[in-house]
Amino acid sequence: MTQRLTYGMIGGGTGAFIGEVHRRAVSLDDRATLVAGALSSTPEKSKQSAHLLGLAPDRSYGRYEELFEKESQREDRVDFVSVVTPNDTHYPIAKMALEHGFHVVLDKPATHTSEQAAELAELARAKDLMCCVTYNYTGYPMVRQARAMVRGGELGNIRKVYAEYHQGWLAGDLEASGQKQASWRVDPKRAGLGGALGDIGTHAENLVSFVAGLDIESLHASLSSFVPGRALDDDASVMMRFANGGHGVLTASQVCIGEGNGLSLRIHGDKGSLWWNQERPDELRISMLDRNPETYTRGGPGLHEDAQISSRIPQGHPEGYLEAFGNIYKGAIDTIIAKRHGTELSRMAKLVPTIEDGERGVRFVERCVESAKKNAQVSWA
Repeated sequence: MTQRLTYGMIGGGTGAFIGEVHRRAVSLDDRATLVAGALSSTPEKSKQSAHLLGLAPDRSYGRYEELFEKESQREDRVDFVSVVTPNDTHYPIAKMALEHGFHVVLDKPATHTSEQAAELAELARAKDLMCCVTYNYTGYPMVRQARAMVRGGELGNIRKVYAEYHQGWLAGDLEASGQKQASWRVDPKRAGLGGALGDIGTHAENLVSFVAGLDIESLHASLSSFVPGRALDDDASVMMRFANGGHGVLTASQVCIGEGNGLSLRIHGDKGSLWWNQERPDELRISMLDRNPETYTRGGPGLHEDAQISSRIPQGHPEGYLEAFGNIYKGAIDTIIAKRHGTELSRMAKLVPTIEDGERGVRFVERCVESAKKNAQVSWA
């Protein structure tokens, strides 16, 4: 599938970290071009950012409503929109995009409530549109290798899962300085119910679900705000029980001094175990009950097809965060083209995180907050 698409971006203007990440990720495979945008919270900033990115004046919009209204009337309308705004605006923007017939790539967490996410999912199904959520860590080749092995039964029945996501950048009162990325993440009106839980805990939950495919039956969460005056959690610990009888432990923290982006996953079954760490993403450690431990490496022999198609360069040349993010966009673009032509989804497209995954992520936050308030185990249902 080599057809080139166009896209518009909502948010991601000057000073926005994640918008630049999305643009770089799209550009890796050179299959979509940014041609329109409503890039900032004010029309002036939005048009200034559009000018810096080289967008045409007539497609440099001051508000997202204007983008959807005017792009809908163009014969060369954008094929999809990428939504990279703070959490509180995800739902109204994605809903309007779908209502106007645009495919959507939505940053995580999908929405503020699981009901909102469910509504987006239903709308996307009704209009046969793609609405994917950028859980980008599922794009790593060795994460996809882990998924193939676990779901293929190589580890046997899963008994124990550990997911950790630890950072240190919010160990102090960074928001008091007015730092943009910190300020909105600690504001309940903008971030939603979860602080670290919503920002990075949802990534950890999605990684568990993507690789292991286990349904959470119940959970018990402890949420803390270690920095004085902080309204949302900056540290979360969650114990989970899965429908297959297995147990899980998930921790997410942004106050661990010295931690950069410490996302890791350990899965233990009755036949074997695996370990993966985002800061050493090209390696997957495997230990089986009946043989010595071994390390699989990205690009090496004997890997599952899902891992092979997710690599761009030979073994030994490091791939990382941007390449994994690029794989999400690669699959999203494949999905759009398949829907347009009524063809079967590619393997890459079948691995794309959907709005249903986003709904589960928001539900995870809701259940954790409920559990922490009650100081009790709560049912997933």
